[in-house]
Amino acid sequence: MLGTETDEVLDEVELKIQVKKLYEKMKCVLKARERTVIQLRYGLANGGSKTQREIAKLLGISRSYVSRIEKRAIKKLGKAFNSSCKKQSKEK
Repeated sequence: MLGTETDEVLDEVELKIQVKKLYEKMKCVLKARERTVIQLRYGLANGGSKTQREIAKLLGISRSYVSRIEKRAIKKLGKAFNSSCKKQSKEK
């Protein structure tokens, strides 16, 4: 197909923009421990994701507490993204 390279470049640029937005939201809405759990869980810190059990051991907390922190952080991020999307659509 013609233009495939251009599409790939555009997809890559869009991905980088979304990642930047994610990091900005994480910095604004999450507490330090929540941010740490999300970074470790999804490999955002060093590229390698860890299990809840591994994170619990690193932080010296229970696996179930890691699970609660992760759920709370994801919920906060979801709300942050939804509210910013609504604001942007109202501005247009």
